[in-house]
Amino acid sequence: HDTTIQTLTPHHLHTVLHPKTDAAHHLHHLTQNKNLTTFVLYSSIAGTLGTPGQANYAAANTYLDALATHRHTQGLPATSLAWGLWEEESDLTRSLGTSERARLGRMAIAAIPSAEGLALFDACLARGAALSAPVRLDMKELRARSASGELPDLYRGLVRAPAAGTPAAARPSATGTTGVREQLLGMGGAERDRFLGELVNRHVAQVLGHASPATVEAGRGLLDMGIDSLSAVELRNRLNAETGLRLPTTLAFDYPTPAALAEHLAERFAEEVPSAALSSLDALEAGFEEISGDADQRSRVRARLEAFLNRLATAADGADGGSGPDGQGAFPDGLDSAADEDLFDFIDSDLD
Repeated sequence: HDTTIQTLTPHHLHTVLHPKTDAAHHLHHLTQNKNLTTFVLYSSIAGTLGTPGQANYAAANTYLDALATHRHTQGLPATSLAWGLWEEESDLTRSLGTSERARLGRMAIAAIPSAEGLALFDACLARGAALSAPVRLDMKELRARSASGELPDLYRGLVRAPAAGTPAAARPSATGTTGVREQLLGMGGAERDRFLGELVNRHVAQVLGHASPATVEAGRGLLDMGIDSLSAVELRNRLNAETGLRLPTTLAFDYPTPAALAEHLAERFAEEVPSAALSSLDALEAGFEEISGDADQRSRVRARLEAFLNRLATAADGADGGSGPDGQGAFPDGLDSAADEDLFDFIDSDLD
């Protein structure tokens, strides 16, 4: 009965808790005087690591782990096994889709073959500890996350950290906040839209477990593609991490297609990242310092800029501010409608 924690209800909680906690509680009390040699509880790694949308399931399994520890303090046998994913399907895992399995893969949890699972069972019982975690980990994925500085604390004793002094630029990492903003600087409208569209498609494909972003249709509904409440939260978190924006948890429902989502990102960045035209003006302003001591150069630049500003003003008013190929003004719909490329063409023709 998986659900995000914001929508977790008593019904979600009790439906998952009772089968595990009640059964274990009764077995504990009914067998206390039976001189058992073995008392095995099937827990889950969800209680140790935490898995998306399974706060109720994590709590139920943590109860089993705690019960095994409690029995040990009383001198009673108990072993709680916090299992990972088994390769062979069961009623519990048969409903797992591509996106759920991909999510587990991103947590570095690999499937356990049956023969290996049985060997782990024997090894855990022989160990005699109250709690063991028979889990198959994807060490390649853990090393990659360690190199990018994204390794969860619980794994830090299992993976060698990057060598001290290794330049950060030499380590693989996701594009950070600064990287996205820097790439957007100087981009024209069409280029910016294409960049953000590819960014959204890449993360949608990864959340869904697709091999390539090319499989994502920009105009198709995210829910139709298989995005559920859990993967919607993951998608939001991934976009937050890469863009540095604070996007709402309802993102996938407010903007239900990749195209709409990319358009929303463009609007958010438009408030923070200057357009290519403004960036070019910043560079132009910096270049004025080079002619600060040359009166003749300053006079010529001033005259041309004044002529340019007059043209922009008349264009903004909808007047005939210069003829294009169709004989209309340079910006017949007003300056606000002009794309960055049009402004650059206008500047090139007017200011050489």
